[in-house]
Amino acid sequence: MINWNSPTPPTAPFIASIFNYYLSDDLDGYEEYDILTIDLVKTMPGYLGYESMKHNGRGTFISYWKDMEAVQNWAQHPIHIEAKKRGAAWYKYYHSMIAEVHRFHSHSL
Repeated sequence: MINWNSPTPPTAPFIASIFNYYLSDDLDGYEEYDILTIDLVKTMPGYLGYESMKHNGRGTFISYWKDMEAVQNWAQHPIHIEAKKRGAAWYKYYHSMIAEVHRFHSHSL
């Protein structure tokens, strides 16, 4: 389920930043940075929401953004840069992708 930043989901097009990973055994500082970056990203202009899934050390984190400028501003934020540096110890493997969402619809009961 997506945790949107506002009660009304955005209309397409918008940007999805997709991060897939396997955690390592060295997670020193990981939880603190996870909380710090989630709290901080919510304050960034152009941030729309996120969803996150973790199971047995494997995870996916998708953040949604108004446009590429907003994604680039987040990528250049000092806390995000520091988290990426520390990621070399936290992840056995990861890859990231940026995609444009051309269509979005959802259903919930």
